[in-house]
Amino acid sequence: MKRSFSFRTSSAVPLLAGGTALIAATYGLVRLAYGLFLPDVQADLDLGVAAAGVVSSGASVAYVVGALVGFSAAARHARALVVAAALSAAGGALGMALSPDAGSFAAFAIAGSAGAGLASPALVSTLQRDPTTQEMPRAQAVVNAGTGPGLVAAGVLALLLLPDWRLAWGLAAVVAVASGAVVVATARTRGPAPARASMPPSSWFVAHATVLAAALLMGAGSAAVWNYGRTLLVESGTAETTSVLAWVAIGAGGTAVLATAAWLERRGPRTSWLVTSGTVAVASATLVAAAGSAPLALAACAAFGWGYTAGTGALIAWTARIDAPRAPSGTALLFVVLVLGQALGAAAVGALVPVAGYPTAFLAAAGAAAVAALLALGRRDRQAAAA
Repeated sequence: MKRSFSFRTSSAVPLLAGGTALIAATYGLVRLAYGLFLPDVQADLDLGVAAAGVVSSGASVAYVVGALVGFSAAARHARALVVAAALSAAGGALGMALSPDAGSFAAFAIAGSAGAGLASPALVSTLQRDPTTQEMPRAQAVVNAGTGPGLVAAGVLALLLLPDWRLAWGLAAVVAVASGAVVVATARTRGPAPARASMPPSSWFVAHATVLAAALLMGAGSAAVWNYGRTLLVESGTAETTSVLAWVAIGAGGTAVLATAAWLERRGPRTSWLVTSGTVAVASATLVAAAGSAPLALAACAAFGWGYTAGTGALIAWTARIDAPRAPSGTALLFVVLVLGQALGAAAVGALVPVAGYPTAFLAAAGAAAVAALLALGRRDRQAAAA
């Protein structure tokens, strides 16, 4: 009897490397790199500021759709979702690279963002069931940290290739396919498939009212930097190299979360949220004043990357404190709300810039993030009732 060829080993390293690379590709190189390449795309395809905001909003909605599909199907179809995530991100990136006009670029930019929404729940389920990682508590954190290196890689590609943004997107497509293939080739499953995920009861939403509002506002407040951060710097006269390095700084700040995770964990979720979302607010406002000052721009972007990434970790800890048994589904729903906030924020900033200018739009976004931070000062958390 023939034995099938397999890359599977007793080591967790290949799966962790593939999973981290898939997160880096779907998030850092495709979904979140939109703002990095936007100024050059606008110059080549005549994509207006307001239209760019609509595209970003559509991409956020696509992410949410992907995340909801993943939430429902990941327990039993993780491998298929990994394939779908890789192909969605790669197809979107390749389509953007080949787009002849703004309309087709917008369609592929929106479609490609679904890959990130599919990838996260697929990898959570994969790591939970693989025998090399299911007893490794840090496996999820290692893979989720792939966003930071992905942003750094996107910045390096921009430094090397811009204004040829098309080649950069083409390379992102290659990375997405390759990383997905590694996950599929190395992942194994042990034990019966878990039950399909279900929506939490109404008591969960009541207990999470403050957290949901905070996530929505944080998403809206972060949208200015994610979508128009580099454009703001370019428009204010910052050197092109500095504007790209600022994006690398965002990725570096996100990667630095690994070094501060233990410190934040000791502070508790509410204090962590106050610090991290407050950092996003300050960084967004500081970027307005960073024109002509490379050190200030880089520092603001690094702080933003740290605050945003660490803030997502604070959301996970917050929902776990309120309702620990439903923490996985709670995390998924909070991330959906966070990205819905980004959709609203991107559209609002895109509409505000032509009327009031970038500084006003960024300060408004900073205000939303500040309100999100202040919600952590409210009353103590209520525990969700057991189902």
